[in-house]
Amino acid sequence: MSYQTSNGSMASPRKKTTRRRRGSNLGGELHGDTDAPALATMNDLQSPPPGSPLSAVSPGPSRQNSDRPTRGRKRRKVKSFFKRWKSYSIRNTWFNPLIICVAVASIYLAKPGPSNPVRSAIFLSYPLPPSPNDSPDTPVQYGKGSKDFAFVAFYTVFLSFTREFLMQKFLRPAAIKAGMKTRGRQARFMEQAYTAIYFAFLGPFGLYVMSRTPVWYYNIEGMYQGFPHMTHEAIFKGYYLLQASYWAQQMIVLLLMLEKPRPDFPQLVAHHIITLSLVFLSYRFHFTYIGLAVYITHDISDFFLATSKLLNYMQSSIIVPYFILFLSMWAYLRHYINLSILVSLLPLPLPFPDVVNNQIGQAFYFASNSSSGLLGPVKAIAGTTASLFPANASLIYAAQSKVGHFLHGEAAFASIGPYELNWATQQYKCWISQWIAFGLLMSLQLVNMYWFYLILKILYRLAADSHLDDVRSEDEDDEEELEVKREDLEELRKEQGAISEKP
Repeated sequence: MSYQTSNGSMASPRKKTTRRRRGSNLGGELHGDTDAPALATMNDLQSPPPGSPLSAVSPGPSRQNSDRPTRGRKRRKVKSFFKRWKSYSIRNTWFNPLIICVAVASIYLAKPGPSNPVRSAIFLSYPLPPSPNDSPDTPVQYGKGSKDFAFVAFYTVFLSFTREFLMQKFLRPAAIKAGMKTRGRQARFMEQAYTAIYFAFLGPFGLYVMSRTPVWYYNIEGMYQGFPHMTHEAIFKGYYLLQASYWAQQMIVLLLMLEKPRPDFPQLVAHHIITLSLVFLSYRFHFTYIGLAVYITHDISDFFLATSKLLNYMQSSIIVPYFILFLSMWAYLRHYINLSILVSLLPLPLPFPDVVNNQIGQAFYFASNSSSGLLGPVKAIAGTTASLFPANASLIYAAQSKVGHFLHGEAAFASIGPYELNWATQQYKCWISQWIAFGLLMSLQLVNMYWFYLILKILYRLAADSHLDDVRSEDEDDEEELEVKREDLEELRKEQGAISEKP
């Protein structure tokens, strides 16, 4: 059958070719962004160009050596198999991750048991025997160790398979059915749909895990009580490591540059680096209760972000109220809750010898208590405000008390539970970890604030002209349309050239 080109003319049938897919994250996209010419000719290797390695293969047997025909056929078979595998992997980017997962599972099924070398990749490691005082209903506790890296690595590959398979087999047809005409629109739709599906499960699951800990519901004191948190039940450990696998997989996608970078690409890379640093350090040094709370705030807000984008792509009639709901969830979870965690780390300890710290502390205490010191203006403002608004006087003086406690008191991080550095007992809640935790969480908060600024720009635009769009990709649609036309024209030129060369 004939088809219509971008300029309206009719062209003869053409061979099915594979175009670069932005929505894909492995396989084809791997080649597309690291070596675009190789991807562009991937499916054209059936007729190898002159000078290519395949064209150098002898077309037939040589009469000079009877062994060469067999070796030549073997080489051609190997290269032909490699071509087919390479082409299939480009078209089906889920294939290679699936092969790895099946191989690991097969090795385990060949001889299942604790001694199997790949068992730690599929199942949780380091189960601990129950304590004599534990009741029969007490869940089994799990420790931590180097085998947990195998678990994270395997499920990073498994999540790569599920992501690619869902995108190519289900989400691309759904994107087309939803009216996404350009491949760029389809790619973004698939991306956000997968994110929404993932966090639709992991968000509620994280809340359930939190409900089984002292952290429920974002209880600051529960994050520090009973430190160090060296063991966890299976559901907690599995959730934590699965999340580590998810973010590791996302980071691999970013580092491979599988899609065109957007204006906020540096912030996205910084976000993933900070997240993975927090995941590793919180797990290694037993700050997993803080990590759990931070995980969930991002999981739930990411679900609302992804679904609001999907509704925007589909031009849904409920996008405006849903966008307001998303904005509220983002502000509450990523800013209010996370800033509360940050405040629990303040004031930060002074990184000087104890003698110097004591002298600075005494001078600071005197200055903050004198009428001309730090607390003087706070008291004056509170008194004036209370006289102007007597009905709210109790609330105003309560705020003044909190400011005074902040200036004079210790951080919840330091005052709740032990506060010392002891490598023998794995007690790491000390002034060094306090500074590191604050630095990483503040860096994460700054990235979130940048994105919140972009969201507020969308809100301003919505209020100004009732037009909702993603400010990070304002010009992408036009670029994608031009790219599709360029690709169509390039393929048409290739086919016309091939036709003209035929005798």
